[in-house]
Amino acid sequence: MIVALGANLLIAVAKAVGGLISGSPALLSEAAHSVADSMNEVFLLAALRRSRRPADRRHPFGYGKERFFWSLLAAVGIFVMGGCFSFFQGFEALRNGAEESFGGYMTGIAVLVVALLAEGASLLRAVFQVRGKAGDGMRDPALRTVVAEDGTAVLGVSLAIVGMVLHMVTGQVVWEACASFAIGLLLVCIAFWLGSDAREQLIGRAVDEEQSGRIRELLKAQPEIDSVEALLTMELGLDSTLVAARIDLVPGLDSEEVEEVAVRIKRSVAHTFPGADQIFLDVTDAGAARAAAGRGGAGDRSRTGGTAAGDPAVSGSATTGSPAATGERGGA
Repeated sequence: MIVALGANLLIAVAKAVGGLISGSPALLSEAAHSVADSMNEVFLLAALRRSRRPADRRHPFGYGKERFFWSLLAAVGIFVMGGCFSFFQGFEALRNGAEESFGGYMTGIAVLVVALLAEGASLLRAVFQVRGKAGDGMRDPALRTVVAEDGTAVLGVSLAIVGMVLHMVTGQVVWEACASFAIGLLLVCIAFWLGSDAREQLIGRAVDEEQSGRIRELLKAQPEIDSVEALLTMELGLDSTLVAARIDLVPGLDSEEVEEVAVRIKRSVAHTFPGADQIFLDVTDAGAARAAAGRGGAGDRSRTGGTAAGDPAVSGSATTGSPAATGERGGA
């Protein structure tokens, strides 16, 4: 990460100097792009450091979501410093024009070619890091942001080179303006993608359906579990997942056996899914809950003049074991 930050700073300075010398709007847009990338590297460094803090009394689930927060700030930085400034440069080029000398063209193109080689090498390194994490690399918001930044940097530099070359050949500044608009649009799209993903994780995203299904099947396979009434999961960080399950145990277990079974089931889940470090089991009597729900539904029908049993207004609030009745949010 430190290497990527240093490279982005050097590239930003080179692009800014080249853009001021040549007066190229496309090159100045790329300079703003590199400045945004540098600021985002700072955000991601903060995310890596702060998210590793251990859990404390005020934050019992740890600080894993710090990564998602700083990733959201990085997305905002890409949008404001990169995308908006690129659009501004495109409009300025169309309104005022941009006269460049042959030396200015050569200076700008040389800077962009060097930047393309540097950004390409950084992208390859990031891709190798993702592949080296056995398919889980793109779950890391910091690494995902680096890959997105490097990929857009390579594409953005390529667009700037094309715009400058077409401007030099045709003498029409509209080509560089179009390159600036394209760079801005690219950055806005990437910012939206990163921001939307960070938003989902900050709100509280469940694990994927495949892993959730495996956890449910593991619970159902336990001989002491009669049924799994509800299963809720949430990603607390890159390597931290909350698992909360409402289970109905087979009849005939005394209190000590229930406690031993609960401890063993938690250990089994944690061993099979190492990321599930926060596991909560709610032992319930599903038969009694259904019977109580049935009695409650019959009473509601008599009071409301025959409301249908499947009416959401009744079943969502009168069911004893429902998420609403127990203070839970979300579905099974």
